[in-house]
Amino acid sequence: MGRVKYFFPVIGFFALALLLWRGLYLDPKELPSMLIDKPIPAFELNTVDGEPVTNTDLPGQVFLLNVWGSYCLPCLVEHPTFMRLSEEGEIPVVGVNYKDETNLAQGWLETNGNPFAFSIEDGNGRFGIDLGVYGAPETYLVDANGVIRYRHVSVLDETVWAEEFLPAIAELRAESAQ
Repeated sequence: MGRVKYFFPVIGFFALALLLWRGLYLDPKELPSMLIDKPIPAFELNTVDGEPVTNTDLPGQVFLLNVWGSYCLPCLVEHPTFMRLSEEGEIPVVGVNYKDETNLAQGWLETNGNPFAFSIEDGNGRFGIDLGVYGAPETYLVDANGVIRYRHVSVLDETVWAEEFLPAIAELRAESAQ
């Protein structure tokens, strides 16, 4: 019995060491999403401009859903990429103004430009909770059927656009052409 009581701490040590070793190989920027390959949650909200909007108003093609806020400095960093995408008509971008004040959001768009087809007002954050949002900025790639296919947490700049989004968009467009 004396040897057995020393056996359990050794097993515990090796189990803990195995868990910590596995953690070394995880990507800290990768946050799991339960909504990948699931439709955007149903919603009935208003846009930042006060117009009613629901799922039926979403583009019937591949599009981006960008979570942003006027208080969000990283959102300002990624904003030129969304402006370029909007100006070039490369892909529709729908905004989700997350936990913000309407007048501040409107002022931010007037000052910095509005790349969004429309921006959903999510003042209380309920829609963000349904999406699984951790905070702004986050960008979702959504297919033509309104199904979330990819989620990026953090700034979507030109590098991320070229390396992560363009290949995923090409794949989605190829699938829908078949």
